[in-house]
Amino acid sequence: MRAVVWEGKPYEMVVRSVPKARIEMPEDAVVRVTTAAICGSDLHTYHGLLGSREPGWVMGHEAIGVVVEVGPATETFKVGDRVIIACIPDPGHLVAKPEPLPGMYSLYGFGKDFGGLEGCQAEYVRVPFADDSLVKIPNNPSKDLDYLFLSDIFATGWQCVDFSGFRAGDTVAVFGAGPVGLLAAYSAILRGASKVYVIDHVRSRLDKASSIGAIPIDFTAYGKGGAAAQILELEPEGVKRVCDCIGYECLNVDLELQEDYVITEAVNMAAIGGGIGIVGVYMTVPVSKGAPRADLISPTITFPIATFFSKNLSIRGGIADVLGRDPTLLQLVSSGRAKPGFIVSSEVDIEEAPEAYRRFDEKLEQKVVIRFPWERKESSLVVRRPRTARSVA
Repeated sequence: MRAVVWEGKPYEMVVRSVPKARIEMPEDAVVRVTTAAICGSDLHTYHGLLGSREPGWVMGHEAIGVVVEVGPATETFKVGDRVIIACIPDPGHLVAKPEPLPGMYSLYGFGKDFGGLEGCQAEYVRVPFADDSLVKIPNNPSKDLDYLFLSDIFATGWQCVDFSGFRAGDTVAVFGAGPVGLLAAYSAILRGASKVYVIDHVRSRLDKASSIGAIPIDFTAYGKGGAAAQILELEPEGVKRVCDCIGYECLNVDLELQEDYVITEAVNMAAIGGGIGIVGVYMTVPVSKGAPRADLISPTITFPIATFFSKNLSIRGGIADVLGRDPTLLQLVSSGRAKPGFIVSSEVDIEEAPEAYRRFDEKLEQKVVIRFPWERKESSLVVRRPRTARSVA
């Protein structure tokens, strides 16, 4: 089968043939992928910062598809079911004592040290503990781009709002107008935020934020003093909730890497008694062949503890419980109330994935999805185009 593979070379992805996914355990299923996506977390690997020690794994953890094979112990799903592949499969046992990654979770598309599951940017995927790891969806390809993001980023954006302690009527500021940040802002709007500010510096992303009803903030705007200064000018008492959807690859006003920039600005702009949610990645690994530039990221950052303490703030973050959020989000998408597919800017063939990674990394794309040949026949939603990654915007 054809798959996108990380070989340990920063800023390079390759597409090549790898062994086809197969049933390995009685509880498994094999899913034929119809649509996959490139995630911002994939870019940490693309930059050589995050992954297992030994390279050579299939990338990706966002996908939907059709079940084509089930193990003898799989009872809930059958061949032909259309499903979401949740980015973190169920562990298959009760986790009574939480452990830090790697170990607590298996993740698709990050190599052997993260559970060893091959990724979803491939024609087929093996899903362990399928009865608890898959989410069934209607056989309605016209909604695929909405259901797709329940595999990760819609649930992640939603949980970032949860982490912040959000209540209806709160003011919210979201750092990052990438896919997760936009869906965090979208989630806050759906849930009744009084105002939502989205902070970024890329004009196309800020325009997308504006299109969903958020207030765009260019934190690099000349003479305006950065993110917190601009927010406090508009909200003198601060915003009640702040969402960090960027993580350790954040940039300061000079567009230079500064790992503590978002955290510091978030504390400064938060209102007394407010909360901060974090889903931007702050996970580090040792330098290795699979993460050759990992030493560019520190496992510790400075934190404005005095301001945080004096404001009575709360902070919470981590990896989203995607399967736990999906029942709610499934109802929102099925009813038509939520349409997270608005973030997609391009649809490409798998052979175009290396170029799509480059364009996404350079912020020339808002969100890229990979359509497979059979899906192009099944779905009238697909925009057919020459074999180049072009925007549909």
